[in-house]
Amino acid sequence: MGDRGVNPLAGGGLSEDEDFARFIVNIKKATSIDLSQYKENQMRRRLTTLRMKYGYQTFQEYFSALTASDKIRNEFLDRMTINVSEFWRNPNRWQVLKDKFFPAMLKENARLNVWSAACSTGEEPYTLAMILDSLGALDKATLLATDLDEGVLAKAKEGVYLERSLRDVPPAFISKYFEEADGAYKVADRLKRAVKLQKQNLLLDTFGERYDLIVCRNVMIYFTEDAKHVLYGKFAKALKPGGLLFVGSTEQIFSPGQYGLETADTFFYRRMN
Repeated sequence: MGDRGVNPLAGGGLSEDEDFARFIVNIKKATSIDLSQYKENQMRRRLTTLRMKYGYQTFQEYFSALTASDKIRNEFLDRMTINVSEFWRNPNRWQVLKDKFFPAMLKENARLNVWSAACSTGEEPYTLAMILDSLGALDKATLLATDLDEGVLAKAKEGVYLERSLRDVPPAFISKYFEEADGAYKVADRLKRAVKLQKQNLLLDTFGERYDLIVCRNVMIYFTEDAKHVLYGKFAKALKPGGLLFVGSTEQIFSPGQYGLETADTFFYRRMN
């Protein structure tokens, strides 16, 4: 960030570090979002770029603007929650879920309780829904999808995607579960009806319980080690014994036993009894 001495524009003689620290406190009070739980360098760099885009010299000025403007606030939320998502991201891992884990779960359970945590614009929960439907089990599952950002939840509810989001979807699934119109793809209504979309703050809110599967992928990399430790513990407690946590390709849990988890497959962790 260069020189982090006193910034004469920060107001009240605040240094740049103090200006950012006050911003973190104000955001938590205003939104219940705790930016201190995110990796500081990544988050600070991202938010500094966004602040300067609007010409604000300090985070104090930027905070005042985002509390007064829906547009600026929504862009802040979008930038902070890193909304990058695709259907069937890392397809071989989804194939393992389809061919190995879901069939085993369905043999042991009349119904499945599934949660897509930090679902972004909906590609992940709709991937889950189409896999369950292909196994004849969509009506045997409760599928919850949550995210902090109301904007991405609205996009998930709409269920319309550009072609690039479907690049890893098997062709048979595209023809079965999407309708093409005007260069975009609309997800099938039966999948949309099966997914319950809900706002949730992973770091602050309590979790449900007795999930057969929790999917939380490509999110934990943005959190501090302390925040990850808390979240892995919360996820483990939210699983039923034998339930699975499915994480992203950069989020391997190196000591799963400390959370009562064991490795079930690459990037899949099972809650021990």
